[in-house]
Amino acid sequence: MKIGFIGLGQMGKHIAMNLSKRNEKLIVCDVCTDNFNEFSKKGIQTTTNFFDIAQVDIIFLSLPNTKIVKEVIFGNKGLLECSIKAKIIVDLSTITYNGTIEIAERLGKEGISFIDAPVSGGEAGAINATLTIMGGGDKNVFEKINPLLKDIGNEILYMGESGKGQLTKLINQLLYDINVAALAEILPMAIKLGLEPAKVGKVVNNGSGRSYASEFFISRILGNEFKGAYTMGNAYKDLVSGAEISAEHCIPLPILHAATSTYQMALLKGYENADKSSMIKIFEELLDVKFRENNC
Repeated sequence: MKIGFIGLGQMGKHIAMNLSKRNEKLIVCDVCTDNFNEFSKKGIQTTTNFFDIAQVDIIFLSLPNTKIVKEVIFGNKGLLECSIKAKIIVDLSTITYNGTIEIAERLGKEGISFIDAPVSGGEAGAINATLTIMGGGDKNVFEKINPLLKDIGNEILYMGESGKGQLTKLINQLLYDINVAALAEILPMAIKLGLEPAKVGKVVNNGSGRSYASEFFISRILGNEFKGAYTMGNAYKDLVSGAEISAEHCIPLPILHAATSTYQMALLKGYENADKSSMIKIFEELLDVKFRENNC
C-alpha cells in the first residue's frame, strides 16, 4: 500500500516521519522544500507535485486551515484535477466543522472517503507518536486506516459520522481558548492590586484555579515569552467555527462569545502571529501594569 502525505509543517513533518517507520512506500509533499532533506536521507520520496501524490492508495493531509485543505483537494492543479487514484483521504488538520462536512460530501460524490482525524498533543506528541486522534467519517474506513493511525498516536477514538472528529477537537480547543482568555483578564488585576506576579503564578498553578493553560502560559508570560506556541491567528479560526455552530443551531454560548471579544481585541492590536497569551497585554495596557518576573 502506497501512502501520500501533504503538509510538512511543525506537526506534519514529525507525523510523516513516524508513518514512514513501518511504511516504506511513503511519498511526502509540500510547497516548501525546507524539510525535504530529512526525508530524502532516509530514502523517502519527496515532491512538490500533487500529481505524484494523487497516484497513491491513501492520502494524509496536515495543513493550516480549511481554505488550504479545499485548495489542495479541489483547487487549480489540486488532487482532483490530477486524476486522483486514492479512494481515502485522511485529514489530520484542524479545520472547521461545517467545512469538513462540505468536503466529505463533495468527495463522496467522487467515490472518495474523507476521514476527519484532527490530532491533539502538540509537537511533542507528534514527535513521540503519542497523539490523541479523533476520527469522523465512515466507520469501516476508519477501522481500515486504524493501524496507520496507531503509528502516529496512542489514543485513537472514533467519534461518529463526518465532522464528528473535528467537532470533538473543537470542543477541546474552545475550552482551552476560554481558559487562556480568563488568564489574560484576571492576572493583571492581581498586579494592579499590589500582588507579586511570580507568587500569584505559583498559587494559581498549585491551587484550584490551575489549568493546562495556566501551567503552560504563566511561566512564559512571567519570562516575557510570547512566541513559539500556537498563534492567536490560528486560534481565532476555532472561535469562528464555534460562533458558526452557535448561530446555526441556536446554542447560547455567552462565555465563549465574551472570550472571542478578547481575542478580537488582541488581533486588532497586531498580535496575530504571537501566542494566545499575548492577550494579557491588552489588559496590562488598560491597567498600566505588567505580569512579569522583575517587571521585565
